[in-house]
Amino acid sequence: MELTSKQRAQLRGLANSIDTIIHIGKDGIGDNLVQQANDALEARELIKGKVLDNNIEYDARLAAEELATATRSEVVQVIGSKFVLYRESHSMPKEKRIALVKPAKKRPQ
Repeated sequence: MELTSKQRAQLRGLANSIDTIIHIGKDGIGDNLVQQANDALEARELIKGKVLDNNIEYDARLAAEELATATRSEVVQVIGSKFVLYRESHSMPKEKRIALVKPAKKRPQ
């Protein structure tokens, strides 16, 4: 699922108030980190991560893209050493999920 710019803006606004829960350190992105991110995405839908200074292998953009691929999520935003990922949860009730704005319908020309 590709996010529209309005949906990204909505998710960026929601991400301002959440804490960073994923930390990529000197060990990089391993199976445990991917599992932790998967669990967090299923429980919260929107997570914030950070690449620590002791990691010389990844910058935030590369880490976000690799983690998004591994967790089948979307990169919402990358700023400095922090990034935000989104994936719709399938275990949460519909009323507790993040309600994304609907994409605008294309007008016929």
